[in-house]
Amino acid sequence: MIALRLQTAFVWLVSLFLLASCSEPPATQGGAAAPQVTVARPLQRSITDWDGFVGQFQAVQQVDIRPRVSGYVVEVAFADGAVVERGDLLFRIDPRPFEAVLQQAKGQLQSVKTRVENQRKERDRAQSLLPLQAVSQEEYDSLEAAVLGAESDLQAATANVQAAQLNVDFTRITAPVAGRMSYRRIDVGNIVKADETLLTTLVSMDPIQFVFQGSEAMYLRYKRDNAHGMGGSPVRIRLQDETDYGWDGKLEFFDNAISAGSGTIRGRALVDNPDGFLVPGMFGHLQLQAAAPYMGILLPDDAIATRGAQRIVYVVGADSVVKAVQVELGPLNDGLRVIRSGLDGSERVVVSGLQRVFPGSAVDAVESNLAAITAR
Repeated sequence: MIALRLQTAFVWLVSLFLLASCSEPPATQGGAAAPQVTVARPLQRSITDWDGFVGQFQAVQQVDIRPRVSGYVVEVAFADGAVVERGDLLFRIDPRPFEAVLQQAKGQLQSVKTRVENQRKERDRAQSLLPLQAVSQEEYDSLEAAVLGAESDLQAATANVQAAQLNVDFTRITAPVAGRMSYRRIDVGNIVKADETLLTTLVSMDPIQFVFQGSEAMYLRYKRDNAHGMGGSPVRIRLQDETDYGWDGKLEFFDNAISAGSGTIRGRALVDNPDGFLVPGMFGHLQLQAAAPYMGILLPDDAIATRGAQRIVYVVGADSVVKAVQVELGPLNDGLRVIRSGLDGSERVVVSGLQRVFPGSAVDAVESNLAAITAR
């Protein structure tokens, strides 16, 4: 009886084991269940590549204001930091000594004019008497030479008047360009020396330049991608305390030589500054449009793995088998990585669960939408 019961129990246990085996999921080649991963097709959209640089704003025009004549300052006609227009009065130097010299030069000019008129009259009179032999040829030649000498003196006297007038005009120091003034270095009553004493500085404000340094490799790539010409490419700039690139401008030029010491080349962009918010000396981050927009393939960085020096993504085929594909990476674009080569955009790429797959393994692929994943 006991033997019969043991035999019955053994049969029952074997039956339970077989039933449990039939209910288990299919195993992979290694004996374990196929891991579940999320796959999605890469996003494809129009992409604009931007190269990033750190640089500094500088004025398009910067002028050191110095006097053209020496003398005492009798007027300062601007407030420190004021915005001025071209031709506005900035300083005035005592004009009285220069006005006196001008009047003296005008008097000398008038005297020379009178002498020239008299010399011409004497020459003309002698010329009319020359056919009558009332005047010798020698006397006539002397009178003609006297006229030429007087006319030379007239030119010199005229030049003296013009120089004296210039000195009077130079006593009024005006703004050579429109812009913003610095502070005055000289107050009323001080004496200044021509072409030496620094009175103040003036910088133009709108537009303003942004200067940066680019590598030789960047310059070569940019030159090849913009064979039609490099000027006028869009740029965008953000300031030190900003997160968005809110200042727009255009590339103005690259310098004509690469620095032998640093291996970089100087670039310059032009930015509108109508309200004068940007001032020379400010630092900023510039992005330069590297090439024309193109259709690109994008993936999240989480979907990209590393194999030595290579970057790879795992692609799931129609047979649910994983294959590693080497890719060339580009810059980030709105949080996604640009894939320059290796994919055509139709592949099912593993975007979640990379740690559970390897090339040649079978997976349980769950389809997803990459746009939905990145929007979370």
